[in-house]
Amino acid sequence: MLLACAMSLALCAGAPAQPPEYTFSSRRLSPALRHRLYGSSWHPGCPVPMSGLRYLRVGYWGFDRRRHKGEMVVAASAVPAVREAFARLFAARFPIRRMRLVDDYGASDSRSIDHDNTSAFNCRNVTGGSGWSEHAYGRAIDIDPIENPYVYPGGRVTHAASRPYVDRSRHRRGMAYPGDVLVRAFTAVRWGWGGDWPPPTDYQHFSSTGR
Repeated sequence: MLLACAMSLALCAGAPAQPPEYTFSSRRLSPALRHRLYGSSWHPGCPVPMSGLRYLRVGYWGFDRRRHKGEMVVAASAVPAVREAFARLFAARFPIRRMRLVDDYGASDSRSIDHDNTSAFNCRNVTGGSGWSEHAYGRAIDIDPIENPYVYPGGRVTHAASRPYVDRSRHRRGMAYPGDVLVRAFTAVRWGWGGDWPPPTDYQHFSSTGR
């Protein structure tokens, strides 16, 4: 035992384990990624060229309380803010259900939400309108969209699994609410939150422009 302690003094002294390391990487879209996005989340006529996008690998904590690594596409200009915001979420062990490209769901925002998927870039119109969404520029992220639904006047939501989360006074894991770690993480990087909007209110939505 004494020999073992001499060989591993820190272990025998009960030294605290190092905190889990946050992982984050950013790179330009490879030919394979361009092929993956083309005709799906990106198509000719989109307001941002593929050269203006970056592919991210992001460490996060799941609802299973384990570490995972997700993927996301954002505008090149958004990378520093996204890196910092998710570092804050990782440090706080904020739970994220999953983080996959919306292309895994045929670029369907509705199907992505059905799977409670956290995603960013998708060249589509704003919900209920005809202009480009901030997602079309890679400047917006939707986080845990089942727990943080898009709520129409009167409390209506389009996804049945979100109905228990219309009551925002009940604070549960994965939810965004004023002053919580999720909202503070994006406020710290000067991103706006759709939860501050008058109805319809978009609790899942964070963007660099506040739109």
